[in-house]
Amino acid sequence: MSNEKRVAVITGGASGIGRETSLIFAKKGDRVIVADYNEAGGKETVALIEKNGGEAAFIQVDVSNYESVEALVEQTVLQYGRIDVMFNNAGIGLPTPVAALDWDAYHRVIDVNQHGVAYGIIAASKKMRELGIKGVIINTASVFGFLASAGSFAYHATKGAVIMMSKSAALELAQYDIRVVAVAPGVVDTPIIQGYKDLGMADEMAHKVMGGKLTQPEAVAKTVYLVSLEEAEAINGSVVMADQGYASFK
Repeated sequence: MSNEKRVAVITGGASGIGRETSLIFAKKGDRVIVADYNEAGGKETVALIEKNGGEAAFIQVDVSNYESVEALVEQTVLQYGRIDVMFNNAGIGLPTPVAALDWDAYHRVIDVNQHGVAYGIIAASKKMRELGIKGVIINTASVFGFLASAGSFAYHATKGAVIMMSKSAALELAQYDIRVVAVAPGVVDTPIIQGYKDLGMADEMAHKVMGGKLTQPEAVAKTVYLVSLEEAEAINGSVVMADQGYASFK
């Protein structure tokens, strides 16, 4: 990598893990593209970065639409000249018991959580190859890509897919010096968890992790940053657990 500052694109940057990851990358000196459909939240993240002396810009994106994701990558390169890190993090939950599953909600979760990651992998890897950049693509998976939980039928399907897409893409892109890694959080205190709180499931989940508390988004963000570094170059095609032991204790 050259001495030029890295450029990191972070989807879902308006809140939760995405916001905290944006803040950490910027704090460490990277230039950050905060990408989200939520314009107000995304711009608020940019303002927080700039307040702390970092460099960032907001680009609105609909990750469920490939053209929108491709435009995000193109606009990033137009603005900063490169793309070193693509963090495909945007996601939704919409927890519903399987017997009462709403098909529109099901397809919405698939479109955002699964297709959105696929689009990010494809668009970013094409641009990294074109620019000859030794980049890294990081995807938000979940312990629920391995473990079952009530009310999460569609969510489980998407996170299992993210894990296997990450492994498959890593296998193909290694020849171009592009790494692909999945980070699997456990039960994180983000807007997604609110639905589980409403169903009375969040407290039960929290009791199964170290300390008995929901993981804070900043803890996951720190893991994402560490995975992005050149020092982590041996980590490729892996699922890095950021779950405070949830998968082990369950």
